[in-house]
Amino acid sequence: MEKTEKKVAVITGGGHGIGKAIAELFLADGMIVYIIDKKEGDWFVGDVSVKETLEQFARHVIESSGRVDYLINNALPLMKGIDECSFEEFQYALSVGITAPFYLTKLLMPAFTENASVINISSSRDRMSQPQTESYTAAKGGIAALTHAMAVSLAGRVRVNSISPGWINTSDDLIEGADALQQPVGRVGRPEDIAELVRFLCSDKAGFITGENICVDGGMTKQMIYHGEHGWVYEN
Repeated sequence: MEKTEKKVAVITGGGHGIGKAIAELFLADGMIVYIIDKKEGDWFVGDVSVKETLEQFARHVIESSGRVDYLINNALPLMKGIDECSFEEFQYALSVGITAPFYLTKLLMPAFTENASVINISSSRDRMSQPQTESYTAAKGGIAALTHAMAVSLAGRVRVNSISPGWINTSDDLIEGADALQQPVGRVGRPEDIAELVRFLCSDKAGFITGENICVDGGMTKQMIYHGEHGWVYEN
């Protein structure tokens, strides 16, 4: 086993979107970053729904670094609704969104350093829904609950928190007009908005925060909507 003095971050789904922004921020801070993603790239390529893949990845991280300071469970579950989602697809969503974060945390336990931190990426859909989103919503609700359970079980060893992003634009497209203005802050979120909070929650400045779920959604879940008010119209 090799050991490094640099801080080590592990990120699932780190090849794009929010995970990529987190990886870039940690790399800029001088950390060593290990990524697992289904997308082909310069990282460990694999499907986190597969038990053996998680075991291989965890072994690779521990043998390569000898330590883990931060684990970011970010891999994206499948989104399908009750009308079309099969049993197997629903199980896959839960495997990616809940089982993988649980098992990877368990596998990395021997390598966690003092003051280590686990951040689970949930979603504002853990508290609100659109139609036909059951697989994704169930996975995100589950990871939010798993967060406080692990925070209690790992108390004194690892802090565990989750972040629930709202609408985060992971493309290069500019989102303007109603889609932006309906957000109380007047814009759609950026991956960097989440990455900065991850950085804070991993830092010693957040040493008194564990078991928490923080919603970062531009205020959307706090905005009450009634037909006929402020230009809102319900159409059935």
